Amino acid sequence: MSESSEIFSKVPELGYREVAPATDPQAFARILEARRSVRVYDQTPVPERVMREVLEWTLMAPNSSNLQCWEFYWVRNPEKKKELAKYCFNQPAAKTAQELIVAVARPSHWKKHAKQMVETFKTAEAQGQKIPKSAWAYYQKLAPFVYTQGPLSLFGYIKKVLFFFRGFTAVTPREPTDHKGMALWASKSCALACENFMLGMAAHGFDTCPMEGFDSRKVKKLLNLKRSDEVTMVISVGKRGNNGVYGPRVRFPSTQFIKEV
Repeated sequence: MSESSEIFSKVPELGYREVAPATDPQAFARILEARRSVRVYDQTPVPERVMREVLEWTLMAPNSSNLQCWEFYWVRNPEKKKELAKYCFNQPAAKTAQELIVAVARPSHWKKHAKQMVETFKTAEAQGQKIPKSAWAYYQKLAPFVYTQGPLSLFGYIKKVLFFFRGFTAVTPREPTDHKGMALWASKSCALACENFMLGMAAHGFDTCPMEGFDSRKVKKLLNLKRSDEVTMVISVGKRGNNGVYGPRVRFPSTQFIKEV
């Protein structure tokens, strides 16, 4: 078995132990129930300390290969905030929000963050911590092979052909193999962090609304983002107004979605 594949199948003995903290399922259920997509907010301000704490919680979300290819733009400038609401089609959830967060997936940052992981390993080993060889191999060899797509995704298409034939005889990682796949890869991790943010706000007694209705090109220009960046969603924050929730939560029967196989 190659060192690069051991990270998936072999449990390294590192001597590190972490005791899970006590949890409260009922408290979590109340937070889940409290989180609603609020469309209209009142004028109650959101304390800066709450915003900063919840943004830190946001970054605790799980993400692919710990490469953290996301950024969260807290739009505080009044003019930019007004423009952002306009680019969200002036929907009430944006216009009446006390705060606006733009969640951005940045797939191109994988290379920089892989190098940052290697530097983190070097520091950890200098302090006496053991880093498995498979982890070094992953960030130095496997990650560059998997995530490099090349100009016009040419290298990605070559990998796609290789993976297709390899798949006949072995379990094979088939994605991502182009820039579109990289955008999806990063957006999935970014969306996980967005849920952290919304649940964190609910825990503090504030409301949110995740919005996909926006002009992505104009939002990118407003934030000076690159073409390869993906605006995952815009999240509004505030305290719900009397008419902020348009109706009771509607969910179809769980048997429609939960399958036991």
